[in-house]
Amino acid sequence: MRLTRRHWIAATAAAAFADSERYRVGITTNTRGGWESDVFLSFREAREAGYRYVESFFHYFKEFLDRPDDLARRMRDTGVHFVTISNGGPMEMRFEDPARRSKLIEDHLQLVRFIRRFGCSHLKINMGGRRPDGTTESDLRNMSATLNELGRRITAEGLRLGVHAHMWSQFENRKEIDYVMAHTDPQHVWFVLDTGHITMAGIDPVELTRTLGHRIIEFHLKDVIPEHRGGARERRDRNDPMKDPIFFELGKGGVDFPAIKAHLDAIGWRGWLTVELDSSPFRPPVESARISRRYLEETLGLSVA
Repeated sequence: MRLTRRHWIAATAAAAFADSERYRVGITTNTRGGWESDVFLSFREAREAGYRYVESFFHYFKEFLDRPDDLARRMRDTGVHFVTISNGGPMEMRFEDPARRSKLIEDHLQLVRFIRRFGCSHLKINMGGRRPDGTTESDLRNMSATLNELGRRITAEGLRLGVHAHMWSQFENRKEIDYVMAHTDPQHVWFVLDTGHITMAGIDPVELTRTLGHRIIEFHLKDVIPEHRGGARERRDRNDPMKDPIFFELGKGGVDFPAIKAHLDAIGWRGWLTVELDSSPFRPPVESARISRRYLEETLGLSVA
């Protein structure tokens, strides 16, 4: 029987919400060093490396906004399904500016309605780039108000909103995380914990996992060097990821992934564990993906494929 787009989306949703899968493993594939310029090549090679779910960014798919059937056909050809599609340029992303709130919400709801067609259950977002003067108290109030409104609207669309703390963005450090989590509605605003960015922001990802618990909707899994274990002592300026990488395949030793998983096991957490690597300067991205897969399976006992 020919697999139609409707059947394919139904299969995606069923797989994503299978009761037997507490931990659903995916991979973000915009890895510099070979995957950043051809998104469908990255999907095919991720599938070759054993992954069934992929996460990507809006700019790769803006041409498909009015042609979702064409994207569904391309996805069927690659053999993978979406975890989610993140926001990004050319979308409005200045969450701290109330004058841009209406446009920002409109842009993000358009993306939500698009990814819903592909069985996605949440939208993961980044904030805009960090200004030289950083994030002020006024910024945090405005960001929280925008997130609350956007989260409420996304909930009404049947999905959930997950906000991602990211180095060099307006939402980066522990003060900012604590403020936003305290001033947003937990029924509408969730958290994406990136083990690499959290560590490089000086935060222990194990402690933050214990603090936020079920408010975490997704993890981005990347490692750092052992010297940064428990949180980097100094903030890093933006690096050149191909010449001076700070994030690595799982198993480098800087993130205590067994402790994170032990806590998630203990609280009965369910959600996405999404492997991510910003760059792969030492080997092809497909081989980096295989290294992280082996760690997940052999060290953490997770099923990837």
